[in-house]
Amino acid sequence: MTGQRRIRTLIVDDEPLARRGLVIRLERIENMEIVGEAGNGRDAVSAVRELKPDLVFLDIQMPVMDGFEVLKAIQGPNMPVVVLVTAFDQYALKAFDAHALDYLMKPIDDDRFAEAITRIREELDQREAGSQREKLLELLVEISGKDSLNLDELLANGREAIEDPYLEVLPIRDAGRTVVVKVPDIDWIDAAGDYMCVHAKGQTHVMRGTMKKLEAVLNPKTFQRVHRSTIVNVDRVKEVRSHINGEYFLILGDEVELKMSRHYKDRIHHFVPAV
Repeated sequence: MTGQRRIRTLIVDDEPLARRGLVIRLERIENMEIVGEAGNGRDAVSAVRELKPDLVFLDIQMPVMDGFEVLKAIQGPNMPVVVLVTAFDQYALKAFDAHALDYLMKPIDDDRFAEAITRIREELDQREAGSQREKLLELLVEISGKDSLNLDELLANGREAIEDPYLEVLPIRDAGRTVVVKVPDIDWIDAAGDYMCVHAKGQTHVMRGTMKKLEAVLNPKTFQRVHRSTIVNVDRVKEVRSHINGEYFLILGDEVELKMSRHYKDRIHHFVPAV
């Protein structure tokens, strides 16, 4: 597809033939740019820091520094998308827990490889959209005069008078007025950088703060975090759909479908008690 962005890719494997096999596969895919190769974990960490790839195919079984140790070393806000490659299926679940996007079993199956490429493109598109959305929210605050709710300020100045540990209302300043959003009216909340969008009764309100702090002051019986950037009102979920990769999709209505990532899948019982 000609409109797709180029994906700068690093291949890490201690076996030269395995690296060559991935190179051949990737050269057949449009807009894949191989920016480097590494034959061990230490070189991989250096290459990630120097080349700043979008994507890393990372072998798990390497001497001295294995793939999981490499993952720990490259954690950060600008971490590339990582697909782990392994010949041992016992590492599959650990791969997910280590924040890899996907894993591939050696020898690599063509259909499975194509599926991984699709997930990679979707993930990179979401990351780019999230970055653009954050900039748009910042612009919205600037040009409209919105002084959105500063969650830290609310917690510092207003919580002493509240006996209940959980918030019942969110006062959100909007262009010189304050909108009082009742917490039970909130359908879901999603984040982009330092901003959050509170969706309630068909309207979207912009607030400033972190998901972690907001999650701590919302009653977990009603609100559950299902993604690093999403909190959902349990009572609004009408349907749950499972996905083959261990994720779930929560259906709130005809136009709202939210993803529950693998990292939060242990919370699925809040939505489907029998699971």
